[in-house]
Amino acid sequence: MAKRMTYAKAGVDIDKKSSSIAALVKHLKYRRKGLGGPVDLPGHFTGLVDFGDFALTLCTDGVGTKLMVADAMKKWDTVGIDCVAMNVNDTICVGSEPVAFVDYIAIDRPNEKITSEVGKGLEAGARLSNMTIVGGEIAVLPEIINGFDLAGTCLGMVMKSRIVTGERIRPGDAVIGLPSSGIHSNGLTLARKIFEGHRIGYRERVKGLRRSVGLELLEPTTIYVKQVLKILSDFEVHGMANVTGGGLRNLIRLKKGTGFEIADPMKANDVFRVMQDLGGVTDQEMYQTFNMGMGYVLVVPDDISSEVSKAAGKGAKVVGHATRKEGVRVPSLGLEYTEY
Repeated sequence: MAKRMTYAKAGVDIDKKSSSIAALVKHLKYRRKGLGGPVDLPGHFTGLVDFGDFALTLCTDGVGTKLMVADAMKKWDTVGIDCVAMNVNDTICVGSEPVAFVDYIAIDRPNEKITSEVGKGLEAGARLSNMTIVGGEIAVLPEIINGFDLAGTCLGMVMKSRIVTGERIRPGDAVIGLPSSGIHSNGLTLARKIFEGHRIGYRERVKGLRRSVGLELLEPTTIYVKQVLKILSDFEVHGMANVTGGGLRNLIRLKKGTGFEIADPMKANDVFRVMQDLGGVTDQEMYQTFNMGMGYVLVVPDDISSEVSKAAGKGAKVVGHATRKEGVRVPSLGLEYTEY
């Protein structure tokens, strides 16, 4: 039997991460008064700022240890897409449209080859999001950084009357899943440890995958901006979630007092099944670490769910419904999550 791998054993304990975030946030109490003050929506995917009839949104994220795979493959031209995607997919969760972006690269020494390739991905991500990259920073930090790190910050805007908070979610609402392209940019520490533990190199191919391990792991994160904004313009949407770190536990963030039953989960991408088999990873661990084939979630009135699924495009489908019981459950797999 394969050794049972977990994200915590690989080096990332998501529960300790949550407690570390709480330890920081408890000190952030000051609130600006007047224009530019906060629009409180605690626990959501992006911060909101009062700007008259509009709210501006701000969020920040990086690519994580996917960069280590890029370094090993000497292929950096797609990680910029991931950087943009991780931010814009959070931005749209409240109905906000991404408008501008800044990137931050911390590197041990200047490297034109790497920064040029990263720039190609950032430009591709900006085009897919209809968003301008207005600036950025490259910090050369040889005593801190070994290699490079890539992160970004996204500015978005939404009319206050059109903010999607999750408060309108009601039991019986349909949960629609949008397919992921693969691992996206979460859980790469566990993924890398699984393959390394079996001495499988990134340029190797393994049974169950059509490409090398490295290319599977570097598949860019899907950017959902255009399809989600179109759905928001045409349909009533009660809540949305970006299925990133924490997997299905992200749905718990949408509305206190409401839960979700995922009766028909999306088919997991091949890379997840290969990793699960190699690492002996439980379903419980897989679905709270990876997106498992569902990268984004829309919660809509049940009576329009078929129309919304069709409008969302290839692979989108109703995976479950909102419930009165808090938490997220997948009955077919015997899974239940009660805390984010």
